[in-house]
Order: sequence, then structure tokens, then C-alpha cells
Amino acid sequence: MILDFLMPSKKDSERISGIDTAWLRMERPTNLMMITGVMIFDQPLAYARLKEVVESRFLKYRRFTQRAVQKATGAFWENDPHFDIGRHVLRTALPGRADKVELQHLASDLMSTPLDFSKPMWQFHLIEDYQGGSALILRIHHCYADGIALIHVLLSLTDPAADALPPSPAEKAEHAADAGLFQRFFEPVDKMVHTTLKLGRDLVEEGADMVLHPSHALNYARNGARLAAEIGRLALMSDDSRTCYKGELGVSKRVAWAEPLSLAEVKAVGKALGGSVNDVLLTAVAGALRAYLIEKGDPVPDDLQIRAVIPVNLRSKEKAARLGNFFGLVFLALPVGIANPVARLYELRRRMNELKESFQPLLALGLLGTVGMGPSRLQQVLLEMLSRKASAVMTNVPGPREPLYLGGAPLSEMMFWVPQSGSIGMGVSILSYHDRVHFGLVADSKLVADPEEVIKRFAGEFEKLLFITLMSPWGEAVDAAQAERALQALAGPAA
Repeated sequence: MILDFLMPSKKDSERISGIDTAWLRMERPTNLMMITGVMIFDQPLAYARLKEVVESRFLKYRRFTQRAVQKATGAFWENDPHFDIGRHVLRTALPGRADKVELQHLASDLMSTPLDFSKPMWQFHLIEDYQGGSALILRIHHCYADGIALIHVLLSLTDPAADALPPSPAEKAEHAADAGLFQRFFEPVDKMVHTTLKLGRDLVEEGADMVLHPSHALNYARNGARLAAEIGRLALMSDDSRTCYKGELGVSKRVAWAEPLSLAEVKAVGKALGGSVNDVLLTAVAGALRAYLIEKGDPVPDDLQIRAVIPVNLRSKEKAARLGNFFGLVFLALPVGIANPVARLYELRRRMNELKESFQPLLALGLLGTVGMGPSRLQQVLLEMLSRKASAVMTNVPGPREPLYLGGAPLSEMMFWVPQSGSIGMGVSILSYHDRVHFGLVADSKLVADPEEVIKRFAGEFEKLLFITLMSPWGEAVDAAQAERALQALAGPAA
């Protein structure tokens, strides 16, 4: 049976949901609401083949032939009467040495350039000759879909082999189930916010659609003491620490990504230290942010913390392919003031455990959807209030373990960044693919003009944890004192 989200509609115009309208109206010159991705291929990807794949698979989602139109009566999806795939699948070349630095500069320029609101807001930029292969930069406006839905869409463009025939819808669903791909997407969410998910499932069972009627989420638990407490905590949460990561924004963004880490090594370190893969990666992120602050001369007291907003998927597995935005947000305080990496990991693990029962994701979903259906001024007030409480947006997505091909070209690396909003000027992205972990950073150039100096520290911070693990007694829990002795050994004798 053809899925309903692929079926053509007889309507030429339909109202945009409150949540999607909220993301549409967040667009500002200082923070463009684009999800941006970079894909790197070991072999050349032909432009004609890319267009063919986009036309046959991406455009099956009718939404991508529609533009978002804002009117006095609200926001609507309308068919683009002049749709031309050539305006959306473009090819370009890198100047100079055409190396990673030039690719990062191009990605930075595109992140700083708004999409054309008079057309469907997405573009694929193919760099046909990049280090013997090709690179692809993707830009899609956030109002079309959230990260989980877009990754599902983009993975549908790929194949498990270079010469694979396009799978039928039934084969595609069977392959995804066998590979456990979407199970891996949803498992981290279940572990992190299972109370929120139960509320969401109860709502679905009662027939309430939180995507179209997000206020139902708030009405459902309005009288709950825990939800009331969560609202109070959010309202009373202080503004985030004043560091070089927080300040007035400009219009130029800078992006950088690190060499990938071995996922097997990350898992081994997490197991040895009694933490998860997520705990290890977040510890490395906090350590890299700390090291950059110290280099720039910012004070780093022991109690310094930097908050990150983390998107939390709230859609069920059955609705993984549904376009639109269906996620909540949690605020995680990264303990960047803690110098000892093991102590930092244990503190992060404690804070993550506290978020397991949090109503923050559900609250954020309901608030965004409600203000998206109200006056734009009300949305801006809420957005500014929330964005003052954090310095970064951080995503962590477990991707496929199997190698993928797009248009016959093997995909070697990929990275995606979600947009920041309000006064937040930095985005951290972690994505695992083919048993490697990829780190990416995007920052406002007025705040962090050299994001490569932050990103290059991620591997070093992980290596500290790896060294501590190797130096510790086998089979015993590692404590902060053991970690301190290992770090002193790593530093060598004082000069």
C-alpha cells in the first residue's frame, strides 16, 4: 500500500502546523533556520546520477515541491508552479587546493546564506572533484522536518551496494527492520526520557495528535505537580554563563569537523568507566570547550557550566518517516569547570540520569506548537527567554553501521548540523556512521572565529579517557584519584 505521506494531495494549499510555523518564523539574519549536511564520497558522484536519485526518491515526498507562504491568516504550504529541479540540485567547484579547508569555507558560506523563500527551501550542492571523489552539501529549512525525519529521508536516497537496484517500498521497510536502523535511532530516546514518551504514547492512544494540536500535550498533564514543577524550574533557570561562547551574534557562521573516532574504542572506554557512549562523547565535548576557554584566557572556575539545548525525538517508530517537527528540548549543563575527565564523566552521567524523568521535552513541544499558532511577537519573547539560558545546541544521532552508497558512489563521511535560534551562537553535532564517530562544530564568527581550534581538541580529550582506562587496574572501577595519577604520568615530570 502506498504510504499516505507519499500520496499526492488534491489541495494546492494546506495550513502549516503550529510547530512547523514556529520554526518558519524563527528565521533571522543572525540565525538561519537550515539543517545543513556534508557528505564525502571516496569516488566521483556524477551530477546526472545525483539528479536522477533526487528526482526519483527525494521528490516522492510532495512537500519538497512546495514552498512555505506566510499570510495574514497564517502560514501555508503551496505548490511551486515554476518548480525546476535544476534550481535545487547545483554543482560547484572549490578554489585553490580544493582541500578540506576550502570545503569547510564553502559549507560556512552556505550556512550563512539564506534559502530563497519564493521556492521550496532546499538545495543540494555537488562538488564534483574533491580529493579524488566528490562532496555534497545539503541545505533544508527546518520547517520541513526535524533531524530524525530528514535522516530517514536522506537514507532513503542511499543503497547498501554500488550496483544495487532501487528497492521497493516493501523491501525498504524490511531492510530497515532487519538492520535495526530505526531501533538504534529510538533506543537512546527511550533510555533518556521514558516518562515523557509514555505520556506521548498515551496521547496517541487517546487519539490526540500533538503535531497538529500541540496544546493537547499541555492540557493532558496541566494539573500534574511534576509538570508544574518543571515549568517553575524552566522559568527560574538563570541565564547561561558569560563566556566567549555567548554574546552578540553576527551573520557569518564558521564550520569545522574533526577526524572521526573509532566507535569500538569509545564503547570500550565507556564500559570500563561504567558509563555510556553518550557519557564519553559529552565528556570529550565539555573538555574541548574547557581547553579552548583556557587558551583564550577566559576564567574557568571549578563550578563553571555551559548549557546545551539537546533536541529529543518524541515521534513513535511508526511515524519515523513523517515530515514535520516532532521533538522536545532538554537543557543539559556541561560541567566544563571540572578538569579531571573521569570526575567530569561521572558528573555528566549523574546529570543525564536526572533528565530521564524530565518533562522538559514535552513542555518544549507544547510551548513551541502553541506560540506557533499565536502572534509572532509572543513567539519572539519565548524564544529570547529560552535562548538566553543556553550557549549551544547539541545533537547526537546514532547512524547506520553498514557502509552506504549514493548514486553508486561510496559514502565515507557524513555530518549534519541543526540550526541555532535566538541568541544561541554555537552548534555541536555528533553522528556515528560505519563504526566511526564524527564530530562537527558550527559557531558564529563573532564569537568563535576559529572553530577548528575547538574541534581538534575532541580527539585529545577522548585520548585522555582512553589513557586513563589503559593505566587503571583491569576489572576495577576507576575513580577520580586514579585518573589524576594517570594524567600526571601522561604529562611527564615537571620541568
